[in-house]
Amino acid sequence: MYRSEFYVYDQDRPLPICIRNYTKDDFDQLIAIQAECFPPPFPSELWWNKEQLINHVTRFPEGALCVEIDGELAGSLTGLVVDFDPNELNHNWEEITDHGYIRNHNPNGNTLYIVDISVRPKYRKLGLGKLMMQAMYHVVIERGYDRLLGGGRMPGYHKFAEKMTANEYLSAIINGQLKDPVISFLLRCGRVPLGIAENYLDDEESCNYAALMEWKNPFK
Repeated sequence: MYRSEFYVYDQDRPLPICIRNYTKDDFDQLIAIQAECFPPPFPSELWWNKEQLINHVTRFPEGALCVEIDGELAGSLTGLVVDFDPNELNHNWEEITDHGYIRNHNPNGNTLYIVDISVRPKYRKLGLGKLMMQAMYHVVIERGYDRLLGGGRMPGYHKFAEKMTANEYLSAIINGQLKDPVISFLLRCGRVPLGIAENYLDDEESCNYAALMEWKNPFK
């Protein structure tokens, strides 16, 4: 099981944090984090429910990470393992994550697939999302998976959808012409775009698109 304790800086003040696997005792806080991170128009039915969370901690506990500050959960990161063909990019969030229930988790798969990452808004300037992502890279290396992969929302795209395609929007971010709260964050985490997935998630802000973002195991 994963547990790492260290400090982050809130301006000039060091804060002790802990990245660890989440457990059943964390479920209420995990659901509260989802509500804070994905307010309307994001559909509330896509927030975690306890049946999903039970599957996370029983089917693949190594892929269920959270970050804690002074006894309060500040964020979470959840994954499952799938067998992924890089030449077949066409999938959506519901089918590849089993609607977040991860009953399709494949212990013999080649790819750690990110189901969700969430950080409470009041903690987002501390770099916690990147630190959790790096912790999940450790899991990829330790278990010998080929890659970490996930679909990144593009919540800024709806502002440009009449002017450019989703691919053009992604290219503009990569070229430094635009910034997107999610895609720019994933690039800073070392993730590389493979392409655009259509109808990936019921997500009005992203016009239902997502960018498939990969981190390859450097030891494979």
